[in-house]
Amino acid sequence: MREWLSVYLKGVFMGAADAVPGVSGGTIALITGIYERLVGAIAAFEPGVLADLPRAYDPDARARIAAMLREMDVAFLLVLGAGIITAVVGVTGAIASIEKSSPAVLFAFFFGLIAASAFVLWSEVRLDTTGEKVAAVVGLVGAFLLASESAAATIPHSPIVLFLAGAIAICAMILPGVSGSLLLILFGQYIFMTNALHAFIDESVGVVRGGPLEPAVGPAVAVTSFVAGAAVGILTFARVVKWALENHREVTLTFLVALMVGALRLPVARILGADGAWTPTRFATVITAGFVGAFAVLLVDYYTDDLDVVEDEPTPTAAARND
Repeated sequence: MREWLSVYLKGVFMGAADAVPGVSGGTIALITGIYERLVGAIAAFEPGVLADLPRAYDPDARARIAAMLREMDVAFLLVLGAGIITAVVGVTGAIASIEKSSPAVLFAFFFGLIAASAFVLWSEVRLDTTGEKVAAVVGLVGAFLLASESAAATIPHSPIVLFLAGAIAICAMILPGVSGSLLLILFGQYIFMTNALHAFIDESVGVVRGGPLEPAVGPAVAVTSFVAGAAVGILTFARVVKWALENHREVTLTFLVALMVGALRLPVARILGADGAWTPTRFATVITAGFVGAFAVLLVDYYTDDLDVVEDEPTPTAAARND
């Protein structure tokens, strides 16, 4: 029980990191010593075993399914996932509340998180080759354009868009230095998904208590689309990004840092566009929130010596861990 409680709490820390822009759950996994185990469990999934699911009555099919689940360390993934979900629900609930009451403070905090994350990764940036320069320009300009208020407003919240957003954002789960919440902000889905998640929870509780089903349909579709995209993304798209970091590390990191810098346009616009008079107290609160966000990222960086995604040693399998 002590081991599983430890895994659960590490999931809570990962979920809290994933819920705020600029901080990566993958970084937390690296710091807490479960990064290799997490990547190994995910990499153990074999799509071919899906063909065995309809034939679960067959002993051979069941044996292959059971073997893959053991290789995936499924108990570890379930306990870790429970911790992640707990934190995401809690943290996004607080964010939704602050966004309604003090949006300038919230986005100042986000600004600090994102700016400090870019600063932390700056040492990895190279502008020596043409590819690195192109990556920097594309990342900076692309993020700057996407981060405008008008661009965010034009991106719909359709199931297809939410599916793609979930597939891309899940990369932060296993890639240190990549913030899924930051990507959601760029795609104009962060606040929407935060509100949809809590609307889904509230309406589901209402349905269980005998309330009407109709109000829960919209949030349920949004959450289901996003989760489905995340499930596909963690098994496919995240591997593509991981491959890019392993084979074209400098170009990829240059692009990611440029993406963060360009994305700073959105929190600045939200801060300046927030309603209310700019009294000395409000100004001081906003500045403090920015520094708190930056300090949080720098503190995380202080407790890790290496944000490298590429590991020198092979990832241990579940069988090896059991041995």
